[in-house]
Amino acid sequence: MLFRASHSRPSHSLTALAGAALLALSAALPARAETALVAVAANFAGVAGELSEMYGAASGDEVTLTIGSTGKLFAQIGEGAPFDAMLSADAATPRKLEEAGQGVEGSRFTYAIGRLALWSPEEGRIGEDGAAALTDAGLRHVAIANPELAPYGAAAREALQGMGLWDTLQPKIVMGQNIGQTHSMVASGAAETGFVALSALLDPENPAGGSRWEVPQELYAPIRQDAVLLEAGAQNTAAQGFLAFLKSPEAQEVIRSYGYAVE
Repeated sequence: MLFRASHSRPSHSLTALAGAALLALSAALPARAETALVAVAANFAGVAGELSEMYGAASGDEVTLTIGSTGKLFAQIGEGAPFDAMLSADAATPRKLEEAGQGVEGSRFTYAIGRLALWSPEEGRIGEDGAAALTDAGLRHVAIANPELAPYGAAAREALQGMGLWDTLQPKIVMGQNIGQTHSMVASGAAETGFVALSALLDPENPAGGSRWEVPQELYAPIRQDAVLLEAGAQNTAAQGFLAFLKSPEAQEVIRSYGYAVE
């Protein structure tokens, strides 16, 4: 689906310093506005919307976001979808694109490091021991993103395997096609609990209630989320400018506010 940024609240990052930096960025870009089509992993949708709005306000360029699971976006690129850049939920996919000649060599970088959380909208369901919540006799369903399509799903599977619960919980596991759908399954009550992106629970515009357990980092490999400029956007200054903006202190401030780590 197409996602166009429409945030109207004043961004917490638009301080005087941020404004000056954005003006400097704008001045450094060509005067002619351009449009970029960027494929964005579902877990980063809200952040990307805010960042694309900030970048567009400064540069005059338009960044249109297509949101989906990393696996499906990768498949669409392989089928010729005209994306100019990709913000993946992992590091492997941009590397594959670059190796296949579909990504611009040397353009890959880590724009965010994701974190995983076990969440329930119900207060008190999840305490300090995530394993206890997962082995509660009354638990019927646990939602995870499809591990074959979504890096957050792969991380959830890895965490469950690390806790020795993957096989035990098989009858109770329900899967979303991406981490956004998985979050919706838990929020709607289709599953009492589920492994979601911590960023979705810390959204400054819509922080989640309920209870959560932040999965210890030692239970899963860091979810390094890499961006890559695609061959279709190799000459697209809007795509180049947006990726460059992601590395700025102002953009990184916003990314951290959603619960991600940055380098």
